[in-house]
Amino acid sequence: MMTDPIADMLTRIRNAVRVERPYVDIPASRVKRGLADVLKREGFIWDWKEEDTEPVKTLRLELKYGPNGERVIQTIKRVSKPGRRLYSRSKELRPVLGGLGIRIISTSKGVVSDREARRDKIGGEVLCEVS
Repeated sequence: MMTDPIADMLTRIRNAVRVERPYVDIPASRVKRGLADVLKREGFIWDWKEEDTEPVKTLRLELKYGPNGERVIQTIKRVSKPGRRLYSRSKELRPVLGGLGIRIISTSKGVVSDREARRDKIGGEVLCEVS
C-alpha cells in the first residue's frame, strides 16, 4: 500500500532523470495529471500522455534534456507531506532560485505553478519544488 502517491511520482521522475531515461511511466490520477501539465507548461518535460493499461491507467512523461544531454530537472522534492501539510498565501510565495525554479501548488482552481498563483492571487497547498 502506497501512502504518498505524489512522493512516489516525484521519486520515479528523479530516478529516471538520474539514469537519463527518455520517458517515465507513472500510475495516473487527477493530481498527477495536474502536476504533469504544470511541468510541461513550465518547460521541465517535453510532453505527457495517458495510456490505457491494466489494472490502472498510466501517465507517460517524456523527459527533457539539453542539447549536450544536461538535465533540465536538477532537483525535484516534496514540500508538503501527509504528516505535515504546508499551505501558503499568494503573497508569501517567493521565486525559487531567483525565478529559475518553480513551486507547484494545489489550489481551488486546480494544480498551478507559483507564478500562476501569484498572478491570479490564489494560495494553496505547496506540493513540491522543481529546479
